[in-house]
Amino acid sequence: MGFLAIAGVDEAGRGCLFGPVYAAACILDPGKPIRGLDDSKKLDEPTRERLQALIRERALAWAVASASASEIDSINILQASRLAMRRAVESLPVAADYLLVDATTIDLPIPQRNLIHGDALSRSIAAASILAKTARDQRLREYDAQYPGYGFARHKGYGSPEHLSALDRLGPLPEHRFCYAPVRERAQRTLFS
Repeated sequence: MGFLAIAGVDEAGRGCLFGPVYAAACILDPGKPIRGLDDSKKLDEPTRERLQALIRERALAWAVASASASEIDSINILQASRLAMRRAVESLPVAADYLLVDATTIDLPIPQRNLIHGDALSRSIAAASILAKTARDQRLREYDAQYPGYGFARHKGYGSPEHLSALDRLGPLPEHRFCYAPVRERAQRTLFS
């Protein structure tokens, strides 16, 4: 059976201590190839930005969605990632008839295949990876302006020494993921100090 609208799906920000997890779904146009697609983690920021513009311009369809830090705290990061992925697929302007998903499955009645290291094996998953990562990075730059002193534009919410030091000095924010031990421990310290 031939599928006409195969969407690659991936997430970004699963390992972060702060902010939403983002996901994207992308249906590439075979008639408009994009050179250089790869796992977003292997690409530098200027390359990701250049490629995301090409993906948005040339793909048959794409969508980006997220799940909030409070949703992550409520249902855990895996389920929140899957929720963001489902939201992205459901937001596609063209309905997908098959899904290629990076390392998990999505609760949708659409035929799908999960691929371990899918962002390195599938061009459409790589495209989704780039869209999710660049959208999340943009949101973290906005948070950086909103919450000076935390360094979100630099570390993007990951548990870097700079971020952990800011948490020690300034305490957690509502958008921190309190189910993650480094945040939870610092929140408890702040509460009981």
